[in-house]
Amino acid sequence: MAQQTQSAVVPPKITFWERFENNRNLLGLFLMLPTAALLVTFLAYPLGLGVWLGLTDTTIGREGVFIGLENYKWLFADSVFWLSVFNTFLYTTVASTIKFGLGLWLALILNQHIPFKSLIRAIILLPWIVPTVLSAVAFWWIYDSQFSIISWSLMKLGFIDQYINFLGEKNNARAAVIIANIWRGVPFVAISLLAGLQTISPILYEAATLDGANKWQQFRHVTLPMLTPIISVVMTFSVLFTFTDFQLIYVLTRGGPINATHLMATLSFQRAIPGGHLGEGAAIAVAMIPFLLAAILFSYFGLQRRAWQQGGGH
Repeated sequence: MAQQTQSAVVPPKITFWERFENNRNLLGLFLMLPTAALLVTFLAYPLGLGVWLGLTDTTIGREGVFIGLENYKWLFADSVFWLSVFNTFLYTTVASTIKFGLGLWLALILNQHIPFKSLIRAIILLPWIVPTVLSAVAFWWIYDSQFSIISWSLMKLGFIDQYINFLGEKNNARAAVIIANIWRGVPFVAISLLAGLQTISPILYEAATLDGANKWQQFRHVTLPMLTPIISVVMTFSVLFTFTDFQLIYVLTRGGPINATHLMATLSFQRAIPGGHLGEGAAIAVAMIPFLLAAILFSYFGLQRRAWQQGGGH
């Protein structure tokens, strides 16, 4: 019997780049490096620097020394700081709640078949598109103590007999900046919720109608549960934008009158830059982090609910 010899098969040599291209984990990591570099440069480094400055007595023009938690102890006894905390929570809670209510109402209307729907959507987006500073300047004229169009109209209608001091009285100033923030933020909430409404299948409403559900029952048992994950994400961003608002307050009132509209963000800037106390200003900014993390956790649990609705984890 003839013996047949088989030559050993030598596998082709795989280069490093071929191995790299075939490894999805390494390729994904490589593609994420530019984004990671940007995040480290513009987010992680400033955050770390802010935390460090909050632990020092650094001032403008003088390098500080490490003083531990002294800045935070001083802030704990600072009545202006606690007033800014109160103002921040009042501003965020009232503005975010009203923005959600008006935004949901507008989204439900725009989700219907109405004439000129596309034009109305474009008009509603205008307050969000306009730069914040320009919006603030416009409201500054609207609230002017001598030339306010609101006061002039009310006087002509006979409701008041003198101009309203919108920005010079504490409660008026707080209400004025909240209204300005609502006007600017409602479009973001409305358009985002409208996008969520359009992802809900019409079959669900047809089934609810066949079961005898009225409009309110359809909203409560179909629209709201399906929209809850979108609401959690949208409201997280809305709360973050409102909690850290700076431009609107700084242009309109600069924290006045008598610190009545100072938010934590504006007080941090005032203490750090015009006041020169970088360490103290950084400490105020760092004190905002726990509240911002709480808002992010709210969004996280909303996304977990969405995964459950889509058949994901329980």
